[in-house]
Amino acid sequence: MLDESRKDQILAFCRKLVQAQSYSGHEDLVAEEIKTFCHANGYHDIHVDRYGNCICHIKGSRPGPRILFDGHMDTVPVPDPSAWEHDPFGAEIVDGRMYGRGTSDMKGALSAMLAAASFFAQDCQYDFAGDIYVAGVVHEECFEGVASRAISDYVKPDVVIIGEASMCNVKIGQRGRAEVILETFGVNAHSANPEKGINAVYGMCRVIQEIQKLTPPSHPVMGKGILELTDIKSSPYPGASVVPDYCRATYDRRLLVGETKESVLAPIQTLLDRLMAENPTLKAKVSFAVGEELCYTGEAIRGERFFPGWLYDRKEPFVQDVLAELHAMGYAPEITQYNFCTNGSHYAGEAGIPTLGIGPSRENLAHTVNEYIELGELFKVAECYRGVMKALLK
Repeated sequence: MLDESRKDQILAFCRKLVQAQSYSGHEDLVAEEIKTFCHANGYHDIHVDRYGNCICHIKGSRPGPRILFDGHMDTVPVPDPSAWEHDPFGAEIVDGRMYGRGTSDMKGALSAMLAAASFFAQDCQYDFAGDIYVAGVVHEECFEGVASRAISDYVKPDVVIIGEASMCNVKIGQRGRAEVILETFGVNAHSANPEKGINAVYGMCRVIQEIQKLTPPSHPVMGKGILELTDIKSSPYPGASVVPDYCRATYDRRLLVGETKESVLAPIQTLLDRLMAENPTLKAKVSFAVGEELCYTGEAIRGERFFPGWLYDRKEPFVQDVLAELHAMGYAPEITQYNFCTNGSHYAGEAGIPTLGIGPSRENLAHTVNEYIELGELFKVAECYRGVMKALLK
């Protein structure tokens, strides 16, 4: 159990992380706070990779599994600080809650992971089997799992713990997501003579109408796969007196277990092939969006926006080991799945590494005005992380 001194230590560290603004691509201040903490609290080494991921390591005295705790350092922006009742970077504590951007998503979890690993190692005098890694990850808000690929290449973990908010319940899966891009191509003309051109927007309207008739797959545990139109743009824009020769629509596709890039695009491509055969003037293409962002290290990070879903059976030994220890500690976590996407898309969805999620706070507080974390949740999750280490590092 945490004593008051350790609670104060976690609280002070969490406040420093929240006060260090870290929008995606600007996580360097948080990385520096993490390095300072780890140097002072018994970590053996810290590795910062080309993207700026901060990977902190504690080595046990005996061989054993490599456990990786994953928590992203970046946050979404604060568009209007005046809309907040508390300074979004003040980490103010009021009525048992700490307010600020990233408190729930997810600097609370990250501070608890780093502190819990240190406490665990100190209490057993580093006499445990295996290695503990805690990774502060960059650019998760832009690319779930892309920066994590470099982390798993470096650590080669046997089990991964995702710290996204779960109210300290155990998450054994998540839906994935993809950004599907539809493009139609036409021919420019003056809008006074539209018959001389081919309007790409009309073509897109036809495509959208037919896509609404598609039924994405469903899963007995994870629910429905979703295909929802989220954005549409034409070119040239503004299009004064010009028939547009290009139109691009973006769809949000929520992915289920086992769905692949090929299986997601195949029904849409079949639909496009049919429509183009029926109308030779229609030219259309489907693909996944590709994003590129700059890291605080100066390195570019680039990735296709396809992040797989994943799901483990609650009877898996690593899940049962963790549950048994948490129960022995007096906790009764529910076994559920995340509704949103996490870095688990890489670890479990791409790499097949046993993964589960345990995090403090509520899922619906992420990205909100007046985001906060309850201090009781912050301390509770630190104890849960200690239980995870005890369960898996035998």
